[in-house]
Amino acid sequence: MTAIELSGVSKSFRKVTLKKNYGTLKSAFLSFITGTGGGAKGATVDGSFAALKDVSFTVPRGETWGVIGRNGSGKSTLLKLIAGIYKPDGGTLKIDGRVSALIELGAGFHPEFSGRENVFVNASILGLSKKRIQERFDEIVDFAELWDFIDAPVRTYSSGMFMRLGFSVAVHADPDILLVDEVLAVGDESFGHKCQARLESFKKEGKTILMVTHSLGEVRKWCDGAVWIDEGRVRMIGKPNRVVDEYLTVVAERENETALQAGEARDNPVTQSLSRWGDRSVEINKVRLLGSDGMERKVFSHGQPMSVEMEYKAVKAVTEPVFGVAIYKKDGEKCYGANTHIEDIKIQSVHGSGNAAFRIGRIDLVDGAYTFSVAVHAKDGRPYDYHDQMYDFDVRSKIKDEGVFRPPHQWALNGAQLQPQTESVEP
Repeated sequence: MTAIELSGVSKSFRKVTLKKNYGTLKSAFLSFITGTGGGAKGATVDGSFAALKDVSFTVPRGETWGVIGRNGSGKSTLLKLIAGIYKPDGGTLKIDGRVSALIELGAGFHPEFSGRENVFVNASILGLSKKRIQERFDEIVDFAELWDFIDAPVRTYSSGMFMRLGFSVAVHADPDILLVDEVLAVGDESFGHKCQARLESFKKEGKTILMVTHSLGEVRKWCDGAVWIDEGRVRMIGKPNRVVDEYLTVVAERENETALQAGEARDNPVTQSLSRWGDRSVEINKVRLLGSDGMERKVFSHGQPMSVEMEYKAVKAVTEPVFGVAIYKKDGEKCYGANTHIEDIKIQSVHGSGNAAFRIGRIDLVDGAYTFSVAVHAKDGRPYDYHDQMYDFDVRSKIKDEGVFRPPHQWALNGAQLQPQTESVEP
């Protein structure tokens, strides 16, 4: 049976532009600060934008599904449509069961009302009768840990108290379908554990949960299915591990393209800087980090191969040059260093233009940001051309280890090999 069904759902919003004038001292001051030429007086509609476009998917009853995607992709709009806060402009949306939404906790609370009064008002909005609210009132306040403040106006609450009460009301409204938007952990660590336990009990009771989150580990851990929303459209639907893996791959590619564009002017060609020195007897003119396809990259996945190519030029013959590389974390910690002399590789001489390459079979660095140093120097260490931490790159991994190096490894218990619960932890 289906709890949530969307078919061709679309939603657009108007673009609003503020008018400006100098009607007040405040508007003149804002104009001076912002440089906008005037304060805001009114608004004009300047077209519209589509937040969701032809979205279709179903969530079976009793399953937990995750919605992932970049900021601004339409995830929260999707939840608000399902919650009934918005109405779709096109398509059909079918909901089978009582819905409780953890979207903007306490959004319906009145700041001048006490916590007690807001519990009754908010719970009644969620569909509970006065009798049911009275029966569950103590449980709601106990869960929120707010007995000492329940009769104080909520405007006196801290943000954590406010959110705890909102969460408690929502999860005690006996929903058939629970919508969760980035609120899996509310308040301190202890209360966060209570929230997690409550959602676990919902799953065991056969409730349907649809959650929007940027925590991809939570999607892998909690969900039976996943939906990837990209620029308002469904990009992929399927098993959580497969959808998350594909999403991470695309995010890495986008980061790589952005990094390449940002670094193009700086890295190509190499220019003089405080991070470069040497007498240029042999000059490194260009450095490129290449992936397995031979294309330049700035973002690599853990386990991928990498090649560091250095184009050099020697105006006259230089005997026994040494080429070297080093990898650093962005904080300056050295991860690895090697050169041809250390590895007992002898280069007779170089003259004219050529290239040298350092090839890594697989990158066994943990997830993080790194830099490369490259150099060519004499056997005695005299630098010809040294580029110190000039080439940035990132490593992306599905596993968030600590440290620097992630060796290929396995776990065993009592002689039996242990397997990870998630699929495809290595690329």
